[in-house]
Amino acid sequence: MVKKPRVLILRTAGTNCDNETAFAFKLAGGEPELVHVNEFIAGKKKMDKFHIMAIPGGFSYGDDIASGKILANELRFELKKEVEKFIKSGKLIIGICNGFQVLVKSGLLAGATLTFNDSGKFQDQWVYLETTIPTYEVGVSKCIWTKNLPGTIYLPIAHGEGKFVPKDKATLKKLWANGQVVLQYIDNPNGSVYDIAGICDSTGRIFGLMPHPERHVSIEQHPRRALEPGGLQIFRNAIEYAKNNL
Repeated sequence: MVKKPRVLILRTAGTNCDNETAFAFKLAGGEPELVHVNEFIAGKKKMDKFHIMAIPGGFSYGDDIASGKILANELRFELKKEVEKFIKSGKLIIGICNGFQVLVKSGLLAGATLTFNDSGKFQDQWVYLETTIPTYEVGVSKCIWTKNLPGTIYLPIAHGEGKFVPKDKATLKKLWANGQVVLQYIDNPNGSVYDIAGICDSTGRIFGLMPHPERHVSIEQHPRRALEPGGLQIFRNAIEYAKNNL
């Protein structure tokens, strides 16, 4: 058992939510460390020293080519063996906003992409999210990150390319049936297919979402200080899992 899980906050040029993400994990009981991706590429750091990997929001490499694409390629090609070893050892990964884009474009969350919002503009607002997905043939969610969340949570979004689009109908049906659809928008802000805001992989250990849970881990982060934090439990779930299983 791990007393205080070590959390890798993976950053690169353009990442701008790394400190908030580190704060959220620290508040949840973890030991976060911000590490630039080049440290791993150069062999100065090793991923196997960590129990959890977080890819924060921001605009990695200025969203050059496409949002998250360059960092995704670094994980997919430059760091393929390290990432595969990390996953095979049963560890956890979360990708938030730009980090979610990295996960889908690297293939760590396969079968979908994230593209331009239907509004054609960057959207920065608070949204309500459904955490219990009442849909035909839905499997029980296996996502480790979202256990014990209330039925509805309130988180901010800030993205221009957040529209979730599955590869095809068969892929969408499989996501539902496997319990991999984790979050849905109650009032869809970006045109995501079936209002999908977050998914996990088939193990439940890799989780990607467009809303920012790290921006609502304290009541003081809400503009009216009116609602209980919707994000803290997500980070607590990861820390508890790592303590008990890694």
